[in-house]
Amino acid sequence: MGQSLVKNYVHIVFGTKHRRPFIHESIEKELYSYLGGTCNRLECHVLIVGGYTDHIHILCLLSKKITLATLVQEIKSHSSKWIKTKGREFSNFYWQDGYAAFSVYPAEIDVVRRYIENQKQHHGKKTFQKEYIEFLEKNEMEYDERYVWG
Repeated sequence: MGQSLVKNYVHIVFGTKHRRPFIHESIEKELYSYLGGTCNRLECHVLIVGGYTDHIHILCLLSKKITLATLVQEIKSHSSKWIKTKGREFSNFYWQDGYAAFSVYPAEIDVVRRYIENQKQHHGKKTFQKEYIEFLEKNEMEYDERYVWG
């Protein structure tokens, strides 16, 4: 086979350090756009970016030229520096150390997209902590809760 054919949709989730509610309505659209632009610059086509006050969801098509770990590192480091330029209230902004990423079957793209679009309504009923643990368990991921929130 002479071609390298790759199509990996990933749903990436990570939070703010100590789940601090830094993502205000005044900055969220610009932040989502910045995160999406970073993904696109790295050839990871973004389908949607969304979240809530203390976390982010990114649904993208992972490029065959970059590892998932490198993508997340680039997204988090660049956006953390960027958001600190947006005002004093963001001077102590940091992302949590870790992240979670889930493979998404192409037939499930619309389900994940709608889920990300409806984060505000969703988190009126369920906290990020509860949601995150449910995602980990649903995807049969092993984890140690002592280190999940770092």
